[in-house]
Amino acid sequence: MHHELIIAGFGGQGVILAGQILAWAANLDGNYVVWSPSYGPETRGGTAYCTVIISSEPIGSPVVAQPDIGIIMGEPSFVRFVPQIRPGGLVLLNRSIVKSPVTRTDVTVREFEVNRIAEKVGDARSANVVMLGMLFGLVPLVGEGHLQAALRE
Repeated sequence: MHHELIIAGFGGQGVILAGQILAWAANLDGNYVVWSPSYGPETRGGTAYCTVIISSEPIGSPVVAQPDIGIIMGEPSFVRFVPQIRPGGLVLLNRSIVKSPVTRTDVTVREFEVNRIAEKVGDARSANVVMLGMLFGLVPLVGEGHLQAALRE
């Protein structure tokens, strides 16, 4: 098993935290993990992102050039990162914010009104965790108990 992900949005959406939670859960699950957050001025409202590599084998490089899964939480991230997703990959879109149509036909796209769902469950700030739930429902990268443990941590 080997997955390379990018989680991208804008500063304040919790994309860095979502990657950290996923990485921690994968580690608890006994996998090799690399989590690379993007720090800098772009995290203050501009595009923010992190990459996560989860593998059952040792990871040779921390660089994610062509992720197989993209979690896209904002419009600028859509423009910047969807073209980088590997053909045959999966793109999860936050349709509460991302309005552009996906023109690629070589990736699977799943769209969710993540902000609306987060508000419905009681906290709009939990959109990042809602999206992790959507990911887990489509691609169970880690055991459910480990994801819950990482969330509690």
